[in-house]
Amino acid sequence: MAFDERAVNGMRVLAAIVDSGSFVRAAEVLEMSQSGVSRAIARLEARLNIRLFDRTTRKVALTDEGRRFYAQIGPLLAGLEEAVASAGEGAVKVRGRLRVNVDPLWARLLLGPRLGSFLKRHPELELDLVARDHLGDLVGDGFDLAIRLGQPQSSSLIARKLMDTRVLTVATPGYLRKHGTPKKPADLESPGHTCIHFRNPATGRPFDWEFHRGGKVTIVHPRSQVTLNEAGLMESVLMSGYGLAQVIDIAVEPMLRSGALVPVLTAWPDERFPLYAYYPSRHHPPAKTLAFLEFVQSLLP
Repeated sequence: MAFDERAVNGMRVLAAIVDSGSFVRAAEVLEMSQSGVSRAIARLEARLNIRLFDRTTRKVALTDEGRRFYAQIGPLLAGLEEAVASAGEGAVKVRGRLRVNVDPLWARLLLGPRLGSFLKRHPELELDLVARDHLGDLVGDGFDLAIRLGQPQSSSLIARKLMDTRVLTVATPGYLRKHGTPKKPADLESPGHTCIHFRNPATGRPFDWEFHRGGKVTIVHPRSQVTLNEAGLMESVLMSGYGLAQVIDIAVEPMLRSGALVPVLTAWPDERFPLYAYYPSRHHPPAKTLAFLEFVQSLLP
């Protein structure tokens, strides 16, 4: 017998008749006409080449062949219904494994301190967080979601912007006392200043030193003896008083509040660095993905 949609529908009608005890009640349960129920059973009997029911004006009973067939397909139909229900629950219930690619800096600053409260709210969720400095192949690497700092790269992924953070040029008070405070971006190119470069993981090259004001962008090219690619190391070198660096405000907010770092060139205040969420498709995202995105949104300033 060909196993197709009509065959499955016939088995579903058979199960409804057995459960309800009659063709009439099966039609009501399935929201079909009585003639539609009869036709479905007739087609199934023709495909199986057996008679499934003995029918009289008063009662309907399975034949011996019908009982054997129903005994075989009953557990299979129940398993299919359970599988469909379980899959459907994934759209409304936060459970199962969620694998997320996260930017290390953002994860350390904002995600880590609040992660425990999120997990306590969703005890059936198994969260696999992978902190790394690049997006990579989201689908090929088995990720459901990514949270990344930086401009989105061209790809087939859905990119949803979550926030913008300011880019600041900062140094320690000790550095500024020793070397002076730059008054304009071009001052950074002078031999009197030391700058710390940071590598863009998307290109492998150091980030440009950009200064934005009123829609205009000024780019300077300060010389540097050192290029770093890890935010914690950048903070350590910066706090030692070695030089100036461009950083995002959420990374240095405590040091700015305490005065341990001082922003310079504040007349160029408009440069922003975005945070994006990436996921494979906008269609039917599971509840676990939506819950994590909602949690991420709650963390943002």
